[in-house]
Amino acid sequence: MNRLQKLRQHLAVQGLDALLVSQSQNRRYLSGFTGSTGWLLISATVSAIAVDFRYVEQVSTESPDFEVLHIKGDLPHWLPSLVADFGIKKLGFEANHITVATYQQLCNAMSQGQHQLQLIPTAGIVESLRTTKEPAEIKSIIEAAALADAAVNYARTIVQPGMSEREIAWELEEFVREKGSEAIPFDFIVASGPNSAMPHARPTKRIVAKGEPILLDIGARVEGYCSDLSRTLCIGDEDKTFSKIYNIVLGAQLTALATITAGISGEQADKLGRSIIEQANYGEAFGHGLGHGIGLETHESPRLGHGSTDVLAEAMVFSVEPGVYIPGWGGVRIEDTVVVENGKIRSLTQADKTPNI
Repeated sequence: MNRLQKLRQHLAVQGLDALLVSQSQNRRYLSGFTGSTGWLLISATVSAIAVDFRYVEQVSTESPDFEVLHIKGDLPHWLPSLVADFGIKKLGFEANHITVATYQQLCNAMSQGQHQLQLIPTAGIVESLRTTKEPAEIKSIIEAAALADAAVNYARTIVQPGMSEREIAWELEEFVREKGSEAIPFDFIVASGPNSAMPHARPTKRIVAKGEPILLDIGARVEGYCSDLSRTLCIGDEDKTFSKIYNIVLGAQLTALATITAGISGEQADKLGRSIIEQANYGEAFGHGLGHGIGLETHESPRLGHGSTDVLAEAMVFSVEPGVYIPGWGGVRIEDTVVVENGKIRSLTQADKTPNI
């Protein structure tokens, strides 16, 4: 209910009578409902969930403090009359999660029914509440981080020449699920040799070999909350290029972890890690941001990167993941899930950063 109180304060400031929540993680955050579809209607006096027959019983169990509205048909068929019954005149909706086609259908339905309702697009209202984590949320992320750590430790025992990227990815996914993870938060990345030069490479049939980078990007999910962890491994002795690139990236990450503090912007945080890579003349090979928020989604606010005005604050959880990617050779990324505590960074993932296996 504290989350709803904060949301209602935002609605009052923005002059909205109510907010229609359609984004799945926002819906879960506010109500506890984990179904794949449904709508929240939140006003100063209303806390309701609109679902079809499939979810009526589930909502009653997961969201006992919410009024359950049993709906039939698409949004334009039932929303206009519903908001009229509640006396809502200015309705905010999540513009990033309702299609133009649905919006147009809503407008048509309201004009035909002569409903005096303003549809007002909004962005980031609930997401801004989710940015700062409560203790129970951090606890779930810590558990998810421990699963990811364990998976990296497991990888060190099984990865060997002759295995394909896909085999390794499946072994790691199976491991985290058997150890208690809910559905994995994203498709695992296992990229070896030249493939590791692609930051979001998909596992292929390529066979891993000695002396080359093997980039792992994995995570787990506990009570809906995610972890995100990257390590770059090398079977046997690494070559000079690997050692050079790895030490640059590790230096960038350790610098960022030691110097990021509450109160700085996402852009300033990004520069703390990026400057080390730029000083080594590999700035052009670090093409993504230093990090991103982690919670119910693996990519949420705050954003640590160029142009980000997000201000880092206590209890925010995000990744710190510098990388260098060289086409034709490969890449190195080292990533941890961290939390801001007492104004500084504490790493929640703690897997060994030694590359050699």
